[in-house]
Amino acid sequence: MHDESRRIEERVQRLHDQRIKTAVYAATVPFEVEAWQAPGEPVPFQEAAAASYEPFTMGTPWGPPWGTTWFRMRGRVPEEWAGRRVEAVIDLGFVGDWPGNQAEALVHLTDGTPLKAVNPLNQYVAVANPARGGETVDYLVEAASNPDILADDFSRPTPLGDKLTAGDKPLYTFRSADIAILDEEVWHLDLDVQVLRELMLELGEHDPRRHEIAHALDRAMDLLDLDDVSGSAAAVREALKPALSKPAHASAHTISGVGHAHIDSAWLWPIRETKRKTSRTFSNVTSLADEYDDFIFACSQAQQYEWVRDNYPKVWARIQESVKNGQWAPVGGMWVESDGNLPGGEAVARQFIHGKRFFMDHFGIETKGVWLPDSFGYNAAYPQIAKLAGNEWFLTQKISWNQTNKFPHHTFWWEGIDGTRIFTHFPPVDTYNARFSGAEMSRAVRNYQEKGGASRSLAPFGWGDGGGGPTREIMERARRLADLEGSAKVVVEHPDEFFDKAREEYPDAPVWVGELYLELHRATYTSQARTKQGNRRSEHLLREAELWATTAALHAPGYTYPYEKLDRLWKTVLLHQFHDILPGSSIAWVHREAEAEYARVARELHALTAEAVAALGAGDTRVFNTSPYDRAEVVRTADGTPVYVEVPASGSAPLAATAPPRPVTVDGRVLDNGLVRVEVAEDGTLSSVRDLRAGREVLAEPGNLLRLHTDLPNYWDAWDIDKHYKNRYTDLLDASSVTVVEQDPLIGAIRVERSFGKGSTITQTITVRAGSPRIDIETDIDWHETEKILKAAFPVDIRAPHSSAEIQFGHIQRPTHTNTSWESARFEVSGHRWVHLAEPGYGVAVINDSTYGHDVSRTVREDGGTTTTVRLSLVRAPRIPDPEADQGRHRFTYALLPGASVEDAVAEGYSLNLPLRVADAAGAPEPVVTAEGQGITVEAVKLADDASGDVVVRLYESRGGRATGTLRTGFPLAGARITDLLERPLEDAEITDGAVAVALRPFQILTLRLRRA
Repeated sequence: MHDESRRIEERVQRLHDQRIKTAVYAATVPFEVEAWQAPGEPVPFQEAAAASYEPFTMGTPWGPPWGTTWFRMRGRVPEEWAGRRVEAVIDLGFVGDWPGNQAEALVHLTDGTPLKAVNPLNQYVAVANPARGGETVDYLVEAASNPDILADDFSRPTPLGDKLTAGDKPLYTFRSADIAILDEEVWHLDLDVQVLRELMLELGEHDPRRHEIAHALDRAMDLLDLDDVSGSAAAVREALKPALSKPAHASAHTISGVGHAHIDSAWLWPIRETKRKTSRTFSNVTSLADEYDDFIFACSQAQQYEWVRDNYPKVWARIQESVKNGQWAPVGGMWVESDGNLPGGEAVARQFIHGKRFFMDHFGIETKGVWLPDSFGYNAAYPQIAKLAGNEWFLTQKISWNQTNKFPHHTFWWEGIDGTRIFTHFPPVDTYNARFSGAEMSRAVRNYQEKGGASRSLAPFGWGDGGGGPTREIMERARRLADLEGSAKVVVEHPDEFFDKAREEYPDAPVWVGELYLELHRATYTSQARTKQGNRRSEHLLREAELWATTAALHAPGYTYPYEKLDRLWKTVLLHQFHDILPGSSIAWVHREAEAEYARVARELHALTAEAVAALGAGDTRVFNTSPYDRAEVVRTADGTPVYVEVPASGSAPLAATAPPRPVTVDGRVLDNGLVRVEVAEDGTLSSVRDLRAGREVLAEPGNLLRLHTDLPNYWDAWDIDKHYKNRYTDLLDASSVTVVEQDPLIGAIRVERSFGKGSTITQTITVRAGSPRIDIETDIDWHETEKILKAAFPVDIRAPHSSAEIQFGHIQRPTHTNTSWESARFEVSGHRWVHLAEPGYGVAVINDSTYGHDVSRTVREDGGTTTTVRLSLVRAPRIPDPEADQGRHRFTYALLPGASVEDAVAEGYSLNLPLRVADAAGAPEPVVTAEGQGITVEAVKLADDASGDVVVRLYESRGGRATGTLRTGFPLAGARITDLLERPLEDAEITDGAVAVALRPFQILTLRLRRA
């Protein structure tokens, strides 16, 4: 037989694209359209309905950036269309085919009932089936003119990312708004041809099935009447039935399809637009559920549900009905799909607590799995946190984006730092926006790593990132692919069902231990430094407010614990941990608002803490220590006078001077407190840091070396830092001044000032305090660089085989060598409050109050010694998607801690991030709780969420070893129970001599619920 493949493939493509697809709508009549441009921000439906509309002509430009235009559309179904399937079809002037970041609209009835959204891949609204001739159609359409930030493939900066800079030129040209007949036979033929053609093209050239499909399509096209596509469509479909009816092979891979609409809570649009996106997408989804009984939609992010509940009650009611019908599956159990690395441990716990409670309260459903398809790597504490929140499985897709190494598994057990394992799956389709194309189906099978051990995978289907969700076309593809020879089999089902089947099929799946590091998007540990700083400080202020509110509730008559305020503030912080806000990868508008929100949160939390402390009564000035560790350090009084005080963990003490072990001396550029001696060079670097206790020099080379690197990644500017950034740099060694600014027995400080680049300045104050080996470097940067990254290096004379970086509820060790490609790819990593380097007998920690990104490297010197260097990433200057990212002022502190154990690093990390608070208080209550036993660290103290008055304490083992001890209370104890994160009892805790006995494995998290006598 002659090879006719090329002729057939080209014929089928042309007939499909130019004749079949264009005949899907058999006839159209235009709407009469009027328009009203809403001034400023979006308005409620009632205001828009009462507005004055003006005639609007198709082909007219509309929509300034971030504007809202309301269109009134009126029409009538022609009498001769009676009995046909009639739809409204609207093209707002869509650009490309991505629904997420462009014109999109929500269509309402005139009574305000939302019907459905329209976007480039979902342009229809059902009118009637069957239609009545002469019936009227009357809609109010809320159209958003969001700018296309992705235009030109992120190749250049744009001012469109903030309404303050976007201008007012119309972005779109309205193409058409019609009432139309959907020719169902042609529409189904369109899908038949698509599915068969795409399958054919994915099969091998020597696969008989490929040629069978080709000739079936060729014969079917012979039956297509080009002058009457509608009249011949049924015959063409009948000819294709045999090719579509052949069952899949018995060993075919099974893909569990789950409807999905990834909606970034903010990204290339602000939070206010996400609130509207949820209504549009969820309207589409509930409409699709009405049309397809076998449709199931998985949706995470409790915050988005709450937005719909509060702003679109009719859509919310439809969601509730879909949940009852089993077609809508709440998943994920988190308040938002947060970043996987940057939120603190307690914040990750609260993501699950608030998220799971929302779903239980509103739907009576406890979610079983973690749904995080798009976060940029996942910390190694997740398995334990997830399991303690009642989760059984974990799903993500993002690791498929790795730049260097292909992750070796798609289904596996993920083991965290404490030994907890959770069943985990990465969809081999390599997208969370699947549409069941032939290429996707083929890729999923080809890519699947578990062949021979397992035979099923999951595919989230539906348009996403900016929402949109599944479409009827995707559902039709799924039906055709349910059992089709040459393809994987598709079954639409709840993700819980998939995980139950996958775990049963593959119980001995391989194990991956430690973090799920994404070999991409490493700059998200640093970009938008003020956003990250706002998060860090909010987390610590929340801890402080809860501790002292609990103290006041226990000891101050008449004080009322601020449950509602704390709940609201926690949810604000959790929202801004979304995986495009906290990582710094959103437009300028998002980060401008985030900074304002963090400032508001700080004000409220400072006020709550002040109220709690004041409730203890006016009296003597006291010092309050929110840290879980005893502290002896220098604090300043209201007039700035330094005082050396000793304060117990989670307690308070009078502001009374205590003699420090040794005073601080300042001799030229040398600071000495008897514990460390610090020499500052003329160029402002640390030329020497000598640990006087150990009798050794800490630095192998000048420390606090500021290095400015050129930083232009290959593609995702705000997201990525690529390895070549290291090759071009400037060391900032031209200090304009090095000046002693404080010379007191308790504090010695030297200020270093620098100017560089495009008018940027850095002022650093290097401080040594009495009684502490910690060397603080308070930093004030006025930053005006572009496409640069600034790092601060500490090359220490330590041969460290690995670095230890704090993560949630513990720390992770990473090799300092690059023996393999996996280690080499970790050239930029994340950590929280500290990084620790050690050789047997000696260690050093670098501590910070707001940075996350860092790198660790090692070299061997000519003298045979090893230099291990920690470099903190301080600030970046990407231009996309925010052209002004990180520009302006930054204030933060980092510190060098010589002679530090891991426990020292933990304690000083808390101290730096939780400054002592000086306030007047008459009472001197005992700390709410006191942990006794090395490694037992209290992370949170609060009242139980059920308002019972019980005290909830969350603690963990922080050194990485076993810990035994007790937890003593500052109040009469009647009972204690171990609970899960949601404060539900698991078992009774042992009480001995009025204290709770505590025994922890390495990095174990323990939540205790304490009942007061």
